Amino acid sequence: MKESRLFKIMYYLLEKGKSTAPELAERFEVSVRTIYRDIDVISSAGVPIYVTTGRNGGIQIAEDYVIDRLFLSDEEKDEILTALKSVAIAENRENDIISKLSSIFRVQKDHWLEVDFSRWGSKSLDSHVFETLKKGILTNTMLCITYANTRGEIKDRVICPIKLTYKAKSWYVKAYCLSKKDFRMFKLTRIINLYEVNRHFHPLRFPSENNEKEQQIQLQQIVLRFPQMMAYRVYDEFDVEEIRKDENDDFIVSTKLPVDDWLLGYLLSFGSNVQILEPEYLKNAVWKEAKKIGEYHKP
Repeated sequence: MKESRLFKIMYYLLEKGKSTAPELAERFEVSVRTIYRDIDVISSAGVPIYVTTGRNGGIQIAEDYVIDRLFLSDEEKDEILTALKSVAIAENRENDIISKLSSIFRVQKDHWLEVDFSRWGSKSLDSHVFETLKKGILTNTMLCITYANTRGEIKDRVICPIKLTYKAKSWYVKAYCLSKKDFRMFKLTRIINLYEVNRHFHPLRFPSENNEKEQQIQLQQIVLRFPQMMAYRVYDEFDVEEIRKDENDDFIVSTKLPVDDWLLGYLLSFGSNVQILEPEYLKNAVWKEAKKIGEYHKP
């Protein structure tokens, strides 16, 4: 417990820069006297921690200090390596980092976890998209992307990439779109092509209230019925809380989805293995679309 608190104190000071004994005591729920004892222990371990007095005084660690691996517990080392493995995108550089840290931590490389966010058969393309976006974000470089939106339009957009985010089983890039003069989220699988623009931008923050701006579509309550044989897709694509079984052991799904052309295509992807119970107008829309498909493929 004490060793964990010592590390947390060090991490807090390295992150914040300076603090006071009363502030640390309150944060870690110990007495001020205990904090000063902890400071002595940390100092005796060779960490350049010092206390200054006066109006702007406080407790701080030298700015150029780097935490030694000895201050990390085995559990903390494992958590760091696991986090790196779980977001490893490009094969070479990230794996080199994991190998180096494994050596520093003196941890045997294990193989219990492997995460691959690329699509089947498209690893090189996905890696190129990730690497280009990553470079654009880290260097504040504008990018031009060719993007397919939900309305079936393919257009070039110049964006200022801000952050990559993984949400609802998909990767997105949060960015400022120069074409729309607003913040947007772009789904990576819809980026057909991208390249760097020889222009830079000042660092930007993606406003939290605009997180869903790119997909600002009205959600509609929908009730669907699926046969037992569709269990794999039902549990793949809907939350457990939205699923129940009826007297025939069919799945009844009550969920909210955006009502647009995407929804029609999505429901049709189930073929004859879905029945729309609500709303009524959606039944008619799917029936009309299915009729068009039938006419198009009429022998």
